[in-house]
Amino acid sequence: MSISRDNLDDELKEILGQSDSGARTPAGTAGKVLLAIPLIWSLFQLWYASPLPFVFNFGVLNDTEARAIHLAFAIFLAFTAYPALKSSPRYKVPWLDWLLAALGAAAAAYIVIFYESLAGRSGAPTNLDLAAALCGMVLLLEATRRSLGPPLMVVAGIFLIYTFAGAYMPDVIAHKGASFSKAMSHFWLTTEGVFGVALGVSTSFVFLFVLFGALLDRAGAGNYFIQVAFSLLGHLRGGPAKAAVVSSGLSGIISGSSIANVVTTGTFTIPLMKKVGFPGYKAGAIEVAASTNGQLTPPIMGAAAFLMVEYVGISYIEVMQHAILPAIISYIALFYIVHLEALKAGMEGLERRHKKTFLQSSLSFMTVMVSILVLSFVVYYGIGWTKEVFGFGATIVVGIALLASYLGLVKFAARFPDLEMDDPDKPITMTPDVGPTVKSGLYFLLPIVVLVWCLTVERFSPGLSAFWAVVFLLSIVASHKPLKAFFRKQDDTKEKLIEGFKDLRHGLEAGGRNMIAIGVATATAGVVVGAVTLTGVGLVMTDFVEFISAGNVILMLIFTAVISLILGMGLPTTANYIVVSTLMAPVIVDLGAQSGLIVPLIAVHMFVFYFGILADDTPPVGLAAFAAAAIARSDPIKTGIQGFTYDIRTAILPFMFIFNTELLLIGIESPQHLALTVFSALAAMLVFAAATQGYWIVRSKWYENLALVLIAFAMFRPGFFWEMVYPESNTLPPSAIYQIAEEIPADGSLRMRAEGETPDGSIVNRVVLLPLSESGEGTERLQKAGLSLYGDGDQLLVDMVDYDSPAQKSGLDFDWKIVSVEQPNQRPDKQWMFIPALLLLGAVYGLQRRRKRLELACVS
Repeated sequence: MSISRDNLDDELKEILGQSDSGARTPAGTAGKVLLAIPLIWSLFQLWYASPLPFVFNFGVLNDTEARAIHLAFAIFLAFTAYPALKSSPRYKVPWLDWLLAALGAAAAAYIVIFYESLAGRSGAPTNLDLAAALCGMVLLLEATRRSLGPPLMVVAGIFLIYTFAGAYMPDVIAHKGASFSKAMSHFWLTTEGVFGVALGVSTSFVFLFVLFGALLDRAGAGNYFIQVAFSLLGHLRGGPAKAAVVSSGLSGIISGSSIANVVTTGTFTIPLMKKVGFPGYKAGAIEVAASTNGQLTPPIMGAAAFLMVEYVGISYIEVMQHAILPAIISYIALFYIVHLEALKAGMEGLERRHKKTFLQSSLSFMTVMVSILVLSFVVYYGIGWTKEVFGFGATIVVGIALLASYLGLVKFAARFPDLEMDDPDKPITMTPDVGPTVKSGLYFLLPIVVLVWCLTVERFSPGLSAFWAVVFLLSIVASHKPLKAFFRKQDDTKEKLIEGFKDLRHGLEAGGRNMIAIGVATATAGVVVGAVTLTGVGLVMTDFVEFISAGNVILMLIFTAVISLILGMGLPTTANYIVVSTLMAPVIVDLGAQSGLIVPLIAVHMFVFYFGILADDTPPVGLAAFAAAAIARSDPIKTGIQGFTYDIRTAILPFMFIFNTELLLIGIESPQHLALTVFSALAAMLVFAAATQGYWIVRSKWYENLALVLIAFAMFRPGFFWEMVYPESNTLPPSAIYQIAEEIPADGSLRMRAEGETPDGSIVNRVVLLPLSESGEGTERLQKAGLSLYGDGDQLLVDMVDYDSPAQKSGLDFDWKIVSVEQPNQRPDKQWMFIPALLLLGAVYGLQRRRKRLELACVS
């Protein structure tokens, strides 16, 4: 049975609309309103992020007021853009929805309108305050149901019920309950609930990055990235599939949505994959795996990355640093999986228009690499030089240079024909020429350069960095078409200018529409966070998880991963991350410490983030898999299962970097150490990919797959086997603490086990890692770290912990008992474990190479 292209487009729009920007497209006045409100929302966010309010001393808003206005826009659009039911009209907005939209927006704006009055009666709400809060909570939950489906609404509803009915709960999770006045005030009239950190991140950072992606895509950058990837990789085995992996990675730079990635890149790559021999479900699965991983790719990484900045308390640069290696090796492994699939199926690549010799290809590659290095060197040190010479005027100089670069690149691009929009129905027998394809849109990279430069070099906040990148991008969207027409000396420059401003308007509208679901999700996730802070259920979770996992860290991590996957089937990545990290991150850190495993908080948050993303292709409810299946005309469940098998390589990474934080580039001591870490991680991931595919040189035997998994594990976590031979440390009595503290190298850490009472009355026994600064006498170094002890022999107790000191941050408290101290062993580096792993890999290679020669001999 054939399906028309129009029906396919309608199905994709329905899937994407339900998850991102709303399914309603009314005509007439209602349609104009649904375009005007997102446009106004985008302009408001740009105004709020800019320095202009402070320059003109007009429209200056504090964080709470901005969050309230942000939510007012989101709720209004949720009721007008999303139908209440499947049977509700798609092409008009009923009067009831207009009324609910107005009431919801008014309840959110209530915080702004009566801000001073509310601040003056904090903790003593009036009846009007409570009515506005109740109205806001009910309408927020309904807006959530419309824009995101029932799951997040149900989760928030369960936590609300728990808040009020705590006294009737089982003893293990019981609490005294909260009154209606206290709960509504906490959830709606303070920054502890709906208007908390999550909505603040959505307001300050996420909107601008979503707008950045929408504008870049409207300018044609998404199509450009796809065409470039296809021109570079289409001639390889399974080339279209490899192009899908790369283009989805590039799209991940500008998009925080795996579903949007599937719909934009997949409509082009999935049909091409099918044409070169991939079954429909595998073509869809490759696109799903590539698109879900797009959210792992710095610098944007979806909204959750910005939340990590607030929850973990580190800079965005550090988040990107920790995320970069897992993202790179995960994508390279998917690229390799596609290559293995192509080998198994005996595929060939598409023909190139102009074939190059190996020498020409090598020279071309080297030229590109050298040019990038030279350009990077000139830009980095050139701008640094301008800062030293021109001081504050350096910004103007850099701005002029950036403008000149843009004009020069547009003039250069005008020499080449514009790239046609993707048409999957058009037969393609050969790849586009690499040179003209790449050169036709190099100026699209400039906004990304501005964004990364502001984030990494200028060290601006994510919001301010995104603002300047968006401002530059606005000028590109409006001007690149008329400038090309001018440089080509065409007569339609005026028409192209009008078209550019239309693109600008559509991009601003799309940015607002794409933010509806995220704005509502972060607000509703704040209900869960507020319930945790109001009831103290987070403290109960530690005992509960410790009970079901029996204190086993692996079981605890598996439990957390399963929770993330289950919730992620119905919750967007951002809301899933907020809920699971709020409940589970402190639990993992505490229980890990009790088991002797020091887990950095960023590693736990990355763990939750990864499994929240993987939920997008987890059957039975994986929207990304459904979108890919709609394009591939394959079974959604089969597509999702296949996509998840491809994503097993991503699923093992979080477990590995919990136990080996070097994968997050934590504890890297030298360039040689960095190079060895990158090499071992990449090799381990490729070996694991070959094991999961059951194919390397030839189809693998079961024992070869087992050996490959063992090799991958040894390279990911060499310390596991190494500690069986060389223990990491010796356990000494507490009296040795001063001697050990004196022996620790400068800027090292003292590892000890301590026992004491937590603020909630629980007795804990856990490992503590205390950072020590410069060398010196043991007692002096401990005091500089904020720790004073008293007692003799084996009865050492904490006498004093200085406020905000390393000792306090490590978790120590007054009257805690030092149980033991661990003395680091002088032992060979654990990386020596790579040698037997590589020898075993060589043995597997020899076996498979021999079978390959026998197969070729039989064929000949």
